[in-house]
Amino acid sequence: MQAVKITEHGDTDVIEYGEYPDPEVGRDEVLVDVKAAALNHLDIWTRRGLPTLDLEMPHIPGSDGAGVVAEVGEDVTRFEEGDHVALSAGVGDLRMDDPTLDPRYHIIGEHVPGIHAEYAAINEDNLIPVPEHVDWTIAGSSCLVFQTAWRMLIDRADLEAGETVLVLGASGGVGHAALQIADYAGAEVYATGSSEEKLEYAKEHGADHVCNYEEEDFAKWVRSETDGRGVDVVVEHVGAPTWRDSIKSLAKGGRLVTCGGTGGGNPETDIPRIFWNQLEIIGSTMATPEQVDDVMELVWDGTFEPAIREELPMSESARAHEIIENREGFGKVVVRPDSEL
Repeated sequence: MQAVKITEHGDTDVIEYGEYPDPEVGRDEVLVDVKAAALNHLDIWTRRGLPTLDLEMPHIPGSDGAGVVAEVGEDVTRFEEGDHVALSAGVGDLRMDDPTLDPRYHIIGEHVPGIHAEYAAINEDNLIPVPEHVDWTIAGSSCLVFQTAWRMLIDRADLEAGETVLVLGASGGVGHAALQIADYAGAEVYATGSSEEKLEYAKEHGADHVCNYEEEDFAKWVRSETDGRGVDVVVEHVGAPTWRDSIKSLAKGGRLVTCGGTGGGNPETDIPRIFWNQLEIIGSTMATPEQVDDVMELVWDGTFEPAIREELPMSESARAHEIIENREGFGKVVVRPDSEL
């Protein structure tokens, strides 16, 4: 089969698209004929390399994708040939109340081979059914960011109707999902972006107030917009460049919920402000199977919709990585096997 391959950690020149051995289907695995997949910042970090990441090379990336079941292992009970499925990439012990807290928790595409290929053999527990009316572009690009944003806001931050939420980078993957979820939950939504086009998109998808962070200090803007109070919740996934201002943006008793640090993972922080204002700093990773089911039902019925920046053949994956790294446009970048185009 043809697959996207990272040959070593580095810049985009380490990405290749070419022949790779066909996957062998285990007893509890499903062979997925991939129709569409998508990139996340996770793919950028995986390609660049992380201190805790020790991968066998070449590595197939990809934590988002969808396709048709081509074959099932003999112990598979949930799917049969011809079913439409999408990947839910978090792997944890399903006997736990919250598998994301399993010490061995890992992510398909980051820690083990992913789905950016013509075919992928995936454990049936990491697949979710996709209704046949759902377009492959939506099916292949939604799961990671919508499950992440849903858990952040609904479970970890315990967002309530009438509260105020600041979404940073509202045109990015997690950001544009968080916008829609916060609006759905009945919150008043504040959002940041780096261009008027991105801010217009944010307003169309749930933002009540918008700020161009390239032209204005967003923490001061939040304080001005809220008569000095601040917001109840900040959705933070940027890290070092925004961390201190995110904390400044919170009201007394507010909650900052974070799922990553695309701009840097070791920010300076403001401890006196945290304890004096009795703030909560909350970490969040992926979602439980039940949370995935809850949010994806709202994607499948059209309540939530992923924005698509661009669709490219998998052979142009290096360009897809550049689009994410350079923050071009808004939403997800979708890649399809060249054989599907």
